Amino acid sequence: MSAVAVELAVRSARAAFNRALEQGDLAAIGPLLTDGVVLVTGSDSAVIAGRKAQLLAWKREFAAKPRTIYRRTTQGVTASAIAPIALEQGTWEGTVAGEGTLLAGGLYSAKWRESAGVWRLVAEIFVTLR
Repeated sequence: MSAVAVELAVRSARAAFNRALEQGDLAAIGPLLTDGVVLVTGSDSAVIAGRKAQLLAWKREFAAKPRTIYRRTTQGVTASAIAPIALEQGTWEGTVAGEGTLLAGGLYSAKWRESAGVWRLVAEIFVTLR
């Protein structure tokens, strides 16, 4: 797969993840995660390990009042020349649903892996800068 095709695939998967977060759609998030996916949160560096644990965390987030909408904005994707993996980097924001008031934001990096034609998240690390 060419670097351009990898970038398009990762950007498309990220857009699907952002839509799922905005809509509170757990069923759409699950297929975008590997079984052993790891998420390191932005402020306290809490580690959420595994698809099941991450879906549970999102379920709690979706039930919160007021709800925070998280959005990742891809700034770049680097495809590996030797394995079906890629590194995505960008910015993230958490805003109050329905208001758009910024609660937090920063930078992130995400590792993606392609398997059977599907790009899934392997790991994400967030840094809160504002």
